Amino acid sequence: MSEPRVVIGASHAGSELAARLRQLDPSTPVMLLGEEPVLPYQRPPLSKSWIGNPVAGIEGLLIRNAEAYAAAGIETRTGARVVEIDRCGRRIRLESGESLPYRQLAIATGARARKLLLPGSEHAEHAPNVHCVRTLADAQRLRPQFVPGARIAIIGGGYIGLELAALAVKTGLAPTVLEAQPRVLARVTAPQVSAFYEQVHRDAGVDLRSDVRITGFELRADGAVGSVLWQDANGVDQRTPTDIVIVGVGVEPNIELAETAGLACGSGGLIVDEHCRTSDPAIVAAGDCTSRPVPGQAGTARIESVPNAAEQARTAAATLCGELQPCNSVPWFWSDQYDLKLQTVGLSRGHDEVAVRGDMAGRSFTAFYLRAGVLIATDSVNRPADFMVARKLVAAGLHIDAAALADADAPLKRLVAA
Repeated sequence: MSEPRVVIGASHAGSELAARLRQLDPSTPVMLLGEEPVLPYQRPPLSKSWIGNPVAGIEGLLIRNAEAYAAAGIETRTGARVVEIDRCGRRIRLESGESLPYRQLAIATGARARKLLLPGSEHAEHAPNVHCVRTLADAQRLRPQFVPGARIAIIGGGYIGLELAALAVKTGLAPTVLEAQPRVLARVTAPQVSAFYEQVHRDAGVDLRSDVRITGFELRADGAVGSVLWQDANGVDQRTPTDIVIVGVGVEPNIELAETAGLACGSGGLIVDEHCRTSDPAIVAAGDCTSRPVPGQAGTARIESVPNAAEQARTAAATLCGELQPCNSVPWFWSDQYDLKLQTVGLSRGHDEVAVRGDMAGRSFTAFYLRAGVLIATDSVNRPADFMVARKLVAAGLHIDAAALADADAPLKRLVAA
């Protein structure tokens, strides 16, 4: 048997990459290695719904079951952590000591939850009621505590924090959100959109505090965190009693393996081109661990989304099989909170103008982000038709008048045609 193509990382990108490799070249063996004890699964449902459903199993989360991998001729190995890549010898070494050869290699190691670094956090980090929500194991550890009546302090007002706050309200918990920035979603949305979501959560009963600085934790006699200590914008000390603490302050790419192997990496991730090629011609990479070129943006960026992981996986597989299928689409994302579906196209960083179409008070609108008159991103809330058209508009890199975008009487499709 010939040496296999090996995919490191049983992530969404890894699963899609392995499957596409077998479709493009059924004659070459494919091995998928993951360090978690389960097959690749979907992560978004964990914070959107799964934790709040005490009877949901893991079968519904799996991207493919074991039979599907076997039928496709993909060898899967769970609990297999890769600790070294020997690029010269084209071998990888597992934590168990086993050494495996590879013909070509794909890295899809994803990202991990960022730790909260402050005095006393090293003790709170190991408390039985302090959690992050990144992996299935994280969610399984949290779910027994995620019960009606529990008080939950969520550190971080990003997408994960707000989705968990919405799920907590739905499940009957009492959530407090503590955000360090002056507004929630500050990194990814305009002030108008931040203000909208802040009001939605407060109306739902969330105690949402922004512009705060976490200063420490009070531990109970049993080792659990009993209160989160913080200072408000005026420097006044505050204390939030809690039964559960969620730390949702972002993620960090898992690139240590690639860095040690000498692959080109930056602060944002493992650097790849539009064909998902790394600095080694025998190695590609895809998913949350990568930093890729993005249309309309200078340099590279790490895109944390399932659609990006899937597209990069297909591109990476094609590259390994000798086909050039560039990954150059505009990224898109989504977030579900209460009855609101937020669909985002593009990256809004660097925008200098915002136009809003629709009715924010009626919870149905689209925010358009422009830079020097060029549409670079949109946020659509409960407006799926706007989202579909916006994908075309942003991809085209059009100069569009903000007033035309804000005019609800002027169909967006007419702008595409123009």
